[in-house]
Amino acid sequence: MAGDRDAAADAGREDVSTADREGLVAYARRMAADDLAPGTSGNLSVRRGGLMAITPSGMPYERMTPADICLVRTSDAALVSGPRPSTETPMHLALYQASHAAAIVHTHSPFVIALSTVLDELPAVHYAMADLGGPVRVAPYARFGTIQLAASAAAKLAGRSAVILRNHGALACGPTLERAYERACTLEWLARVYWHARLAGAPQTLSESALAEVTDAVRALRYGEAAPPSGAVPPPEGVSPPGAAPPPGAAPPSGTEPQSGTEPQSGAAPPPGS
Repeated sequence: MAGDRDAAADAGREDVSTADREGLVAYARRMAADDLAPGTSGNLSVRRGGLMAITPSGMPYERMTPADICLVRTSDAALVSGPRPSTETPMHLALYQASHAAAIVHTHSPFVIALSTVLDELPAVHYAMADLGGPVRVAPYARFGTIQLAASAAAKLAGRSAVILRNHGALACGPTLERAYERACTLEWLARVYWHARLAGAPQTLSESALAEVTDAVRALRYGEAAPPSGAVPPPEGVSPPGAAPPPGAAPPSGTEPQSGTEPQSGAAPPPGS
């Protein structure tokens, strides 16, 4: 059995591409400039089959190379290749086990951390919150790298694509590393907006139905998708164009994986207005 697992991991290693490794390094190097993680804090990962590719522990991002990215088996957390993986490897694995996310970005952004000390949930002060699935919950404090932190983060992530960690930071998930990183930036921006709103008074917030309306509008408008070629003939009535979302209630195509509650947008673009 162990040999079968090792063989499967070796086969899965081929699924972690050079582009995956380069993407992790590139986004890691952006985090300090985007005020998401100072120094060597924070970490990023992508999931490919039975393997997780994750940034190494304690390595300055400016020195990190694609060869330094660690490969970890998702089934038993065994290190397959690379140096010592991030201390938050258990948390990344727990989130992957609890969702269909393919990428995770863990940040230590200042406004999120500040609000994590006084809130149990970040309210919806802007419709961009719809891309995160609704108000973002705050998981109870537990020391970094622990199973307790991993479990509480996974529980609070249910139905969302982001979670805040008390006195610590946040995680954002997505179908791609790009979307996960965008959501991490959106979460910090929303935290900053809420902070300033609280200084001015008692903020008005959006209801779940208002956020659901935004989600429906994004899908109906196909916001963020490329415009059809000029002069293109629309499809016959009742026939969806390639790549379009299926009609409500339609069964998923054969062989596709159902979307988890942590991917309420199915990788949709941010709400209109950006």
